[in-house]
Amino acid sequence: MKLKTLSVAAVLALSGLAATAPAGAAPGTVSGDGGNRIGTLRGNGDAYVKEGGLSATWVKESADVKQITLSGNRIGVLTGDGVAWVKEGGLSATWVKESTDVKQIALSGNRIGVVKDNGDAYVKEGGLSATWVKESDKVKELELSGNRIGVVTGDGVAWVKEGGLSASWVRESDNVIGIDLAGNRIGVLVGNGVAWVKEGGLSASWVREADDVIQLELSGDRIGILKDNGEAHVKEGGLSAAWVHEYDQAIQIALSGKRIGVLKGDGDARVKEGGLSAAWVLEAGNVTELALS
Repeated sequence: MKLKTLSVAAVLALSGLAATAPAGAAPGTVSGDGGNRIGTLRGNGDAYVKEGGLSATWVKESADVKQITLSGNRIGVLTGDGVAWVKEGGLSATWVKESTDVKQIALSGNRIGVVKDNGDAYVKEGGLSATWVKESDKVKELELSGNRIGVVTGDGVAWVKEGGLSASWVRESDNVIGIDLAGNRIGVLVGNGVAWVKEGGLSASWVREADDVIQLELSGDRIGILKDNGEAHVKEGGLSAAWVHEYDQAIQIALSGKRIGVLKGDGDARVKEGGLSAAWVLEAGNVTELALS
């Protein structure tokens, strides 16, 4: 929620934990699909990405960044002037200017999505210079995963489509403040802090996952939540699997394959790899946003 469900600033406000976050941070995808890249946005607006093991070297990607998102070998940033940029290939690849007047950017596979300042959502498929297709208007949040597109509109309704960019929308839920997609799973966080997830088709039944939630993340068969008391929990397997307590005093959680990341209120970003009880590795300090590919 760049966060994927909420902005880091919103999480800070809700959790009451002390940290420095960029004003007006946009929602976006912070969880990945099993890649080996980690991205951080630092307190001074610099974006860094590393590739490989948890102790790999950071590469500075851009300055004056207010959102970073990763997917496969693509990196996307939204700069302070509202310009969305994407690069494809190595960490030192050349940036391509994608769109202006943007408040959120999203990536998944060969799709790129943006939400413009006026609430219009656009998605393109293919190369970085592919043609934009307008998907919806009055959009607060845009999510991409595989051939699915999800939006939350200004009236709090979550919609998802599956297939081509011009597929029909299916109304998923009301009173929604955040949506997340992963594979054939859809997750929503509703206004009373309840997290719901469904698995299968767009009309599958919802399963109530947790209460008092301020962030919901999905990746593969894992579900992660951040509670309003700063506790991060993850479950693995079916929708009714047991929760494992991962961390305290967190302000953000991110998932990707067998990796779990948390951002603490003091700006320390930690990532673990392997089982839910694996050891944490300190990745960086002075972090305001953590993203996994």
